[in-house]
Amino acid sequence: MSELNLILLGPPGAGKGTQAERLTDDFNLPYIATGNILRAAVQEGTELGRQAQGFMTAGELVPDEVIIGVILEAVEGPAARDGFLLDGFPRSTGQADALGEGLERLERRLTAALLIDVPDEDVVRRLSGRRVSVKTGRVYHVEFDPPKHEGRCDVDGSRLVQRDDDKPETVRHRLEVYRTSTLPLVAYYEERGSLRRFDGTRSPTEVHDHIRATIATLRLEDEL
Repeated sequence: MSELNLILLGPPGAGKGTQAERLTDDFNLPYIATGNILRAAVQEGTELGRQAQGFMTAGELVPDEVIIGVILEAVEGPAARDGFLLDGFPRSTGQADALGEGLERLERRLTAALLIDVPDEDVVRRLSGRRVSVKTGRVYHVEFDPPKHEGRCDVDGSRLVQRDDDKPETVRHRLEVYRTSTLPLVAYYEERGSLRRFDGTRSPTEVHDHIRATIATLRLEDEL
């Protein structure tokens, strides 16, 4: 297995960002996140970037065909020659089909879809406990990383607030959206033998070690 073509799946608050950072460092993979790639395409003024900007400026959702085109451009680029880590794409089985077809045209294949699984109540607990400094943007957690003085930033004493996205009712809505859009992908990749599950309730280091061990096993199996 000369390349690692990976997809990262999981609910909000599962720790995907932490694992993405470690995996890109471990294997020198480009991190391809939908929002980042769209913004980069717009800034670079590519044809697809101009199309995306038109929809974004109008306050409309960027259509699937444009998103798929931008992602496939990144996957086909020189930075992703030895593999990539996708986050936030695909978001539907239609996008997954398009990705599979794009890789097939390049005579490449998906190595694995990595699912970091966390129960809903754990997600709500993680996200609704976050507090952010209104001045520094530093993030605390009322349970896991509390400030020295309740409601105040350790750095400058500024007020800590709960972001709207972190309110329990908003988190539960985000989980509903996740179930509707992403869970079908779990079944999709499971049926194709590409899905690998990881217990996201464990510490970030334990999750990371498990993912690395799984990738090592996949590489060994590929060589046999």
